[in-house]
Amino acid sequence: MTNTPDANTLFYADTGLDPDRTARLVSDTLNGCDDGELYLQYAVSESFAFDDGRLKAASFDTQKGFGLRGVAGEMTAFAHANELSEAAILRAADTIKVVRDGHGGTLALAPRPTNARRYTDMNPLAGIDFSAKVALMQRIDAAARARNPQVVQVSASLLGSWSVVEILRGDGSRVRDVRPLVRLNVQIVAEKNGRRETGFHGLGGRYLYDSLFEDTAWEGAIDIALAQALTNLDAVDAPAGQMTVVLGPGWPGILLHEAIGHGLEGDFNRKGTSAFSGRIGERVAAPGVTVVDDGSIDQRRGSLTVDDEGTPTSRTVLIEDGILKGYMQDRLNARLMGVDPTGNGRRESFAHAPMPRMTNTFMLGGSEDPGNILSSVKKGIYAKSFGGGQVDITSGKFVFTCTEAYEIEGGKLGRPLKGATLIGNGPDVLTRVKAIGNDMALDEGVGICGKGGQSVPAGVGQPTLLIDGLTVGGTAA
Repeated sequence: MTNTPDANTLFYADTGLDPDRTARLVSDTLNGCDDGELYLQYAVSESFAFDDGRLKAASFDTQKGFGLRGVAGEMTAFAHANELSEAAILRAADTIKVVRDGHGGTLALAPRPTNARRYTDMNPLAGIDFSAKVALMQRIDAAARARNPQVVQVSASLLGSWSVVEILRGDGSRVRDVRPLVRLNVQIVAEKNGRRETGFHGLGGRYLYDSLFEDTAWEGAIDIALAQALTNLDAVDAPAGQMTVVLGPGWPGILLHEAIGHGLEGDFNRKGTSAFSGRIGERVAAPGVTVVDDGSIDQRRGSLTVDDEGTPTSRTVLIEDGILKGYMQDRLNARLMGVDPTGNGRRESFAHAPMPRMTNTFMLGGSEDPGNILSSVKKGIYAKSFGGGQVDITSGKFVFTCTEAYEIEGGKLGRPLKGATLIGNGPDVLTRVKAIGNDMALDEGVGICGKGGQSVPAGVGQPTLLIDGLTVGGTAA
């Protein structure tokens, strides 16, 4: 396995661009702007889908291009192209004139440099050959079917990408980052008495494929997906109404991400469209609730050494002991709000302008034993895993579907439930937290966050939580 090719080769030697001339071009283009950058990217990605005992699809993609942005006040001009040439950048520079002309701004200082490295710079796609990747999925298929005769379908997918970026600012400063990302998904369908149910588990992060090829990794994914499918075969219709809900640790933090996290991003709060707007220093959650966004955790799916504006990622406390402390900020919104950027300026690719986005967003653990939390509930629902959901950023209202849930009777887990949905309001839910477990866990590394037509990898997490009086939508008659 080899180290990453030098960025000078990818962006300059292979394209004919001259580094010094490009720097001068960017400097001239951004003169008079308040902020902006040239974002260069080279990315390769692959995916393999295995279904019904054979390889169903395989793809490989290479992308190279740039995005040029100029910011003046609240206005942004952005142009991009999948051609790396001086002529293409000059054409893009004409777009910047839309906001630059007549504006007398002073270009903001570049982000402070960092020597941190949150992941390897090696290319995961280059280390393991095609046949080995197919063989892994064959092993997953065979092992899953051998686990239980009720297994009728096994689907597995393997995905990897490797992205090299360079961010060039008007003052000549350059920031480079190399970003690996891998993921393994396992889905199992089990059947009993003509009824079929599905179980799923995925894992991944910013590391090499090697970790996913370890027996404990893929066999663990099979075990979890199969257990979920078999559990759901015995599930009964969920009840409906307002009741006590216990959320499990780890992936259920997706509810926190969607219902609360987006409302803590800088752009919504600067514009006054978030339920949290103008509430810094106020109590917005129950005592003990502390929520952070941390993009600096090594090898996590949502982590970045630097964000897509070149700002080093950091640990940002959003809510501390129930008090709202701050928001996630990119450079534009931070400047307009008079605060520092937090390393949350993210973009899907060179073809997109950055905006404030979450990285790894989670609630810290408390002091309660999870077993004691469960035993304190006379009647309610335990939500172990979630599927899809919807949220309204302005109001905070959300609806989430449980993919694995159980009834709670007399402080003990009862029958598995199907068709359970959780309905509520994000800011209101935070005030209804009555107990916080000491078992905080991050998800396994499969999160994808969508906003403004862009998708980026993200992480979530939380401890076991007891929420009083949450509305449950069910299917029981």
